[in-house]
Amino acid sequence: MEHRFEYQGRPGRVVFGAGRRAELGAEAERLGLRRVLVVTTPGRADLAAETAATLGDRLAGLHPHAVMHVPSDVAAHAVATARELGADGCVAVGGGSAVGLGKIVARDTGIPLLAVPTTYSGSEATPIWGMTTDGVKRTGHDPRVLPVTVVYDPELTLSMPVRLTAESGLNALAHAAETLYAPDVSPVTSLVAAGAARSLVTGLPKVLADPASVDARAEVMQGAWLAGWCLASATMSLHHKLCHTLGGTFDLPHAPTHANVLAHVLAFNLPAAPAADAALREALGTDDVPARVHALVAELGAARSLADLGLPADGVERVVELATADPYANPRPVTPEGVRAILAAAFTGASPVPHS
Repeated sequence: MEHRFEYQGRPGRVVFGAGRRAELGAEAERLGLRRVLVVTTPGRADLAAETAATLGDRLAGLHPHAVMHVPSDVAAHAVATARELGADGCVAVGGGSAVGLGKIVARDTGIPLLAVPTTYSGSEATPIWGMTTDGVKRTGHDPRVLPVTVVYDPELTLSMPVRLTAESGLNALAHAAETLYAPDVSPVTSLVAAGAARSLVTGLPKVLADPASVDARAEVMQGAWLAGWCLASATMSLHHKLCHTLGGTFDLPHAPTHANVLAHVLAFNLPAAPAADAALREALGTDDVPARVHALVAELGAARSLADLGLPADGVERVVELATADPYANPRPVTPEGVRAILAAAFTGASPVPHS
């Protein structure tokens, strides 16, 4: 068998450990930043203010207006605020919504981005941006949006409810799973993806058993970091296309949508990706990966169906249309029939349907 692959390393500094959010000011100083804008969501404003206090007189302002899927008008407001304040750096405190907004600020102003994640979205480890305009979410790659420093402090996830923890962690698991059958998979990405999956599937039940355990939260956060690294290093496939379409078109919540769809996409794709199936079986300790992921969703109390998340029954055909409009990499051909079957099972929360 001929071994051929390409691998591009990712720059960036990671500061990991309980309590290390207190070092944010030192990280800004190391980068020579003098006027830092902090972006977050309204619900994380108090936490962001507490974290921003470590910046001292380097803090230029707090912008607590991030929302899901980065609507273009919200993005334009944040970019304008950064310019008005003369910001020379941006810090995103929060989950994917905050990091996503910070990325657009970095992209459109050219200032460096630092991230202090409070969920397991993995967005902070990628050069991928996303923005929603007129109900359609677009994504792209730009090196300017990759955070120059990420401060991972598992203590910041202690207040995250177990259900949100589960859904956010399953979102990260999706990054690892799709990396294993990506067209640009390499020995490095395979090892990291398997390690990410193992940490997530091991750590999430520990958080369920003891939500106050910093060690359990740290294990999941480490898995999420590795999964985010995978997201940056490999081409994502059908699962991510479906979730971006569902979120951008119907405003479904990001992490719960990933958690709900993943088992059904794996049931569709893994028969055509035996190496990925073998790696996930070993990492998850199971002979049936889709069934294990589906069971994990139930065990962790995550959302069970797209209907519960707000997808209207007549929206399925719109998602089928959008998800099959343009070709993209996937282990097996993406057909309207296949996508329709995936969505039908995910809509009701049924067990994954085997695909030969």
